[in-house]
Amino acid sequence: MRIRAVRDEELPVLCAIERAAGEWFRDIGMPEIADDEPLPVHVLAGYRRKGRAWVAADDADRPVAYLIAEVVGGAMHIEQVSVHPAAARRGVGRSLLDHVADVATAGGLPALTLTTFAEVPWNAPYYERCGFRRLNDATLTPGLREIRRREAAYGLDRWPRVCMRREL
Repeated sequence: MRIRAVRDEELPVLCAIERAAGEWFRDIGMPEIADDEPLPVHVLAGYRRKGRAWVAADDADRPVAYLIAEVVGGAMHIEQVSVHPAAARRGVGRSLLDHVADVATAGGLPALTLTTFAEVPWNAPYYERCGFRRLNDATLTPGLREIRRREAAYGLDRWPRVCMRREL
C-alpha cells in the first residue's frame, strides 16, 4: 500500500470506505454506529485543504483506507481512520497511523491522540497494540475534553469511550 494525500475527486470514495467499514459495528450490536452517516464531503475537503487527509492506495492507486487529523492540544489528533473491509487485517490502518506519526514528528508534535470505543476489538485494544495508551480524565487537554463533550452530546457515550495517546 502506498500512503499519499487525498485528492479532491476521491472525497466521495472516503465516504464509501467509511460506510463499508461501519458495517462491522452492526455485527457487534452497535447498529447505530453502522447507520451513522460519514462526514460530509465538504468537511473532508477541509481536512484535505489543510494537508490533514491521507489515503492508503492499492496497486491501482485506488483508496482503500483513509485517515484525517488535526492538531489538538499540541498533538496530532486522529479524527477518523477507516479501512475498507476488503483491505482489513493487512496492516493498512497501522501504516496510516505510522505515516501520520512521521508527519507529526516532522511538524514538531510530540504525540498522536484519538478518542475511540473502549471495548470494540478494532478500536481501543487495536490502538494499544499500535503503541497508544489510555488517558485518564485528569490528563486530558482542554481540546480533548471538548472533543469528548461533543461526542457525548452526539450520543457516543452510550458505549464506553476512551481518549488515547501515543508518544512519538
